[in-house]
Amino acid sequence: MRVVQALTNPYTPNAGAEPQVVVGRDDQLGSFDLLLARIERGRTEQSMIITGLRGVGKTVLLGQFRTKALAKDWVVVELEVSKNDEAHFRGALASKLRTALFELSPKAKWTDRFTHAAAVLRSFTLTVDASGAWTAGLDVDAAEGFADHANLALDLVDVLVALGEAAKERGRGVVLLFDEVQFLSRLQLGAMIEALHKMVQRNLPVTLVGAGLPQIAELAGDAKSYAERLFKFPSIGNLLEDDARAALAQPAADEEVGYDDDALDEALSLTGGYPYLLQELGYAVWTVSDGPVISRDDVLAAIPAYESKLDESFFRVRLDRATEMQRAYLRAMAQLGAEPQKASDVADVMGRTSQNLGPTRAELINMGLLYTPEHGYAAFTVPHFDKFLIRAIPRLEVPPLKSRKSSTPTND
Repeated sequence: MRVVQALTNPYTPNAGAEPQVVVGRDDQLGSFDLLLARIERGRTEQSMIITGLRGVGKTVLLGQFRTKALAKDWVVVELEVSKNDEAHFRGALASKLRTALFELSPKAKWTDRFTHAAAVLRSFTLTVDASGAWTAGLDVDAAEGFADHANLALDLVDVLVALGEAAKERGRGVVLLFDEVQFLSRLQLGAMIEALHKMVQRNLPVTLVGAGLPQIAELAGDAKSYAERLFKFPSIGNLLEDDARAALAQPAADEEVGYDDDALDEALSLTGGYPYLLQELGYAVWTVSDGPVISRDDVLAAIPAYESKLDESFFRVRLDRATEMQRAYLRAMAQLGAEPQKASDVADVMGRTSQNLGPTRAELINMGLLYTPEHGYAAFTVPHFDKFLIRAIPRLEVPPLKSRKSSTPTND
């Protein structure tokens, strides 16, 4: 009789889906508890932006933060950032903040502070929608002189101050949970940091916790020099060995299925202990094993399905966005290995100069496929992307140089 069945598969290899067992993130969860507790007591505390590669569980952590905040009766504003201009950013944020205002208090119980907050929010949106569609249902006139400066930072300060004062009157707090923070423009990121700074100065119960790729700490510092005093930038990565074993073994144990030691050793070797890869492998193993004990042979048998799923979803969706030259650059990096690579070494592999390839490298960083751990080096933002590239592009083919009208050789 087959003990392991599809219906009971306990693994969740979906983007941002919370695994059945969350391990190895106690420090970040504890920091979030402390942040909310100190704000509730009228104290200041550094907020945080979680950094890490794709698939390490940043979005899952934000989900855990949401659960904790709601349990403390905080209002949660969630936003997955995308690359948009100021108008779209204002509109998306205004819609979320409008909901937050109603969650703080039903309109029938609004005081003057709440009415003022609604009026400021309406002013904030009029620059992008003169009809006021973003603030439909508020039924208030715009607050003249507030959030109408045509300056995102000044306007955002006005909005969050008004919201914070309303929240404080109700004895509650508001936490903004922003995912993919690296996609904020420098202007948008700087504005958010400036607004949060004002929350700290005025001791208002509004805070921002974010998650993003490793370059976000540098981007925040570039946007506002005092960002490092407002935020911690804890980095999360692959799980320690005991935690990685638990991430696989505990969900299976809940279904009365076990892993032998050799199976866990092989699984950790394959995945490097990365949380998302562990979920994908666990899911694939569950489809081939009969149980009740999962063996190393089961893990090995699951490799084709595991790699195929990763290749066609987690990895492929990123490679498909790249141009021919960008793909060649990524493949050349993969040929050198998984670790960070010098721009000059990648150029040598491609038979080009670093100057030729500078724009391509910058584009890949802007797309979120690479980041710069130190000056002159670039690394993949996706774990094991190098292995996929070798499988997907067996042979490096560099597009020929193209000439401009002046006949000067270059590449685009």
